[in-house]
Amino acid sequence: MPTSNPEYDAVIVGSGPNGLSAAVRLSQEGLKVLVLEAKPTIGGGTRTQEVTEPGFFHDICAAVLPTTAGSPFLNTLNLKEHGLEFIHPEIPYAHPLPDGQAAVCYRSLEETAASLGIDQKNYLKLFSEFVDHWDYLSEDIFGTLRMPKHPLLMARFGWYGQFSARHLTDSLFKTRKAKALFAGCAAHSIIPLEKVFSSSFGLVLGSSAHSVGWPIAKGGSASVTNALAELFKKQGGEIQTNTEVTSLSDIPSSKSVLFDLTPHQVVDIAFNQLPKKYRDQLRRYEYGPGAFKMDWALSEPVPWLNEDCRKAGTLHLGGTFDEIAEGEKAVWEGRHHDKPYVLLSQPSLFDKSRAPKEKHTLWAYCHVPNGSTEDMTEEIENQIERFAPGFKDIIIAKQTMTAQNFERYNPNYVGGDINGGAQIFKQLFGRPVLKWDPYKVPAEGMYICSSSTPPGGGVHGMCGYNAAQSVLKNEFGISSDKS
Repeated sequence: MPTSNPEYDAVIVGSGPNGLSAAVRLSQEGLKVLVLEAKPTIGGGTRTQEVTEPGFFHDICAAVLPTTAGSPFLNTLNLKEHGLEFIHPEIPYAHPLPDGQAAVCYRSLEETAASLGIDQKNYLKLFSEFVDHWDYLSEDIFGTLRMPKHPLLMARFGWYGQFSARHLTDSLFKTRKAKALFAGCAAHSIIPLEKVFSSSFGLVLGSSAHSVGWPIAKGGSASVTNALAELFKKQGGEIQTNTEVTSLSDIPSSKSVLFDLTPHQVVDIAFNQLPKKYRDQLRRYEYGPGAFKMDWALSEPVPWLNEDCRKAGTLHLGGTFDEIAEGEKAVWEGRHHDKPYVLLSQPSLFDKSRAPKEKHTLWAYCHVPNGSTEDMTEEIENQIERFAPGFKDIIIAKQTMTAQNFERYNPNYVGGDINGGAQIFKQLFGRPVLKWDPYKVPAEGMYICSSSTPPGGGVHGMCGYNAAQSVLKNEFGISSDKS
């Protein structure tokens, strides 16, 4: 904590991508920085482990990395020099339909649009400008609450993004392929597709697929962690594992402290130092639905009915727009659905280091009510079997993780919420509270740098970067921008 002769310039509590990004940015300025991690290994949501059988390497949380590839800050770091290598599947994502057909997102915007028949023109109309100007768009999307640097482009994004995914697709598209393709992206928001601003998630993720792709990391998402950690240490930073922080007294003396934690945890740790009004605001912060996660070791590739699905890094399972919308609405209302929307990744098709020769790994999760203890194994496997008959026959081993177990694994996933808070309207623009500098805590030298701050969930490091920029300006009078 701030003292007259602090041991560190900054201490960061938590070693997820945001914590490490903040650490890298601060150490770029020559500051003495320490990262504290409660677990024996660093990484937060970017860890890769053998959890089913020896030789099968599974991403525990994040697996597909479009926001990493599109991050304005991470792209300045040349993480390839530190071991991060992206692999781009031939097809970023596909969406199988009940009759054996599939809606397919290719890297090429034009090829994707052409596959959508009568919706070709409107698909191009929706995405062309965002894809053509992705570098500009990403600057503002991943930025802080401020006047946009590219106001005309953001005005166009804001116009389409304000609508619900339901309204936008009904307005623009006629085919079930186009509607399902957009629904699969929009449902990453973990909010009902009838809610306003749900379309904005489909716009960002769809645009990123055509501009920077949806890559996986060779060797697993832990490669992101390892690259950031190596760079941080090279710049003089320190990392200390097996160090749980439950109160401010657990933190070495420092001019500033950054919490890569969610609001409720910050209150628990810094209770006495926080103004009551701010404490109450953080306590009112809302967490969203949780995730039920599965990993499989397989004897062969998934036998998808549709051939394009065998070339896709990511699949969105759930059938038509209406089926996905129904399932996501049920979760939001606290119900488990028997045909959930499933996000699935098949990394070993593209990265042979993930599994023994001729064998494969598979990663998937579905949304469930916050805090759920329900086992959704049957429901998820039935959805896969629906589009890939014979899937259940190739399973060697599996591991499951309920929403409640997700929180035990990583306390930042409160109730299994992997986005650090519900992505509802008030928490899109006021995350964790509505203020120009949402990272700065109204207590001396304290900041929040987790996905509970803008721009929210994803392996982009921008929450950490933006928080570090606030620290540099407020605590050290440094206003340079590395992004």
